[in-house]
Amino acid sequence: SRRLSLLLRRPALSSAALALLQRFIYYWVNLRGPVKWALLGLLLLPRSEASCRTGTSHQGGYSHDAVVHALQKCGIRHIDTAKRYGCESLLQKAIKESGVKREDLWITTKLWHSDYGYENTTKACLESCERLGVDYLDLYLIHWPDAHIPGKSNREVRAETWRAMEELYEKGLCRSIGVSNFLISHLEQLKEDCVITPHVNQVEYHPFQRPQELVDYCRSRDIVFEGYCPLAKGEALTHPSIIQLAKKYGRTPAQICIRWSIQNGIVTIPKSTKAERIQENCKVFDFTIAEDDVEILNGMHDGRHVSWDPSLIV
Repeated sequence: SRRLSLLLRRPALSSAALALLQRFIYYWVNLRGPVKWALLGLLLLPRSEASCRTGTSHQGGYSHDAVVHALQKCGIRHIDTAKRYGCESLLQKAIKESGVKREDLWITTKLWHSDYGYENTTKACLESCERLGVDYLDLYLIHWPDAHIPGKSNREVRAETWRAMEELYEKGLCRSIGVSNFLISHLEQLKEDCVITPHVNQVEYHPFQRPQELVDYCRSRDIVFEGYCPLAKGEALTHPSIIQLAKKYGRTPAQICIRWSIQNGIVTIPKSTKAERIQENCKVFDFTIAEDDVEILNGMHDGRHVSWDPSLIV
C-alpha cells in the first residue's frame, strides 16, 4: 500500500519515537474482518529474532531466556512458532514469566502435514492452543503444501484441510488463517477449491531469494506476505556487497538485510536465541537505505533456497 511505502521510507525516527514503536505495534492491516493484524509486528520485534520463532524453530534450538528478554526488554509482541518446532509448551512458560498479557500478544503457530485433513486439523489446533496455554490463535498457518497422505492428491488434502481452517476462523478459535511456503499454483488451486482467501503467506525471503512475482500476486489479492530467513541462514552476512553497505550505513550486515526487507514492504521474521542479536535486529527503524542501494540488494537475487524449496510440490 502507498501508506505503508511512505511509512517505511520516512526519515530516521527519533529515539522517543523508536521507544514508543518498540512498545506498541503501530501499523495495522485489516484482514477482511473484525480482527486486525500487526503488519510490522515483528519488525519491531522482528518477530523474533527474538520473537520470530521467538527464539523458536526446529533448527538452532530454543532459548527460554531469549523469549523472555524479547518480550520484557525489546517490546516484542509477535511470537511465531509451530508444532514442528516442538516448543509450544515451553513458550507458554516464557510468556507467563514475561508478565505480558495475552491480549497484548500476537501468537502464530502452524499445522504440520502429519495433522492435515478435515478432522485432524481441528484437533491439532486445539492441542496447539492447549500447549501454548491460550484460548485462541491470532494466526494459524498450513506449514507446507505437500500433504504426504497416501491415496489422496496434495490438492485434495489441502482443500479439505483449508475447509477446516475456515471453520476455525469462523468460530473465532483462529483470528486469522494462512499458509506457508505456498506458491502461486498452490494459491490458485486453493482459490478454486475454497471460500476464504488466506490472510497470510509466509515464505522464504532474503537478498538471494526474492520471489517478486509471488509477492505481487499476494498483494493483488490482499494476502499479507511474510518473509522468513531474512539473513539467508547467515549466508548473506558474509556477502561483500552487504558488508560494504553495512560499513556505509554504520550498521551490521544483519540490520542491512532486515531493513532492506522491511523497505520492500515485507513482514520480516528473523530468528535468534541470543539477547544481543535480538537487540541488534530490533534497531532497524532509525535509518533508511537509499533507493539505489535497495536496488543493489534487489539485484542479488539468484534463486537459491536456504530452507525448503516448494517448487516441486504440485
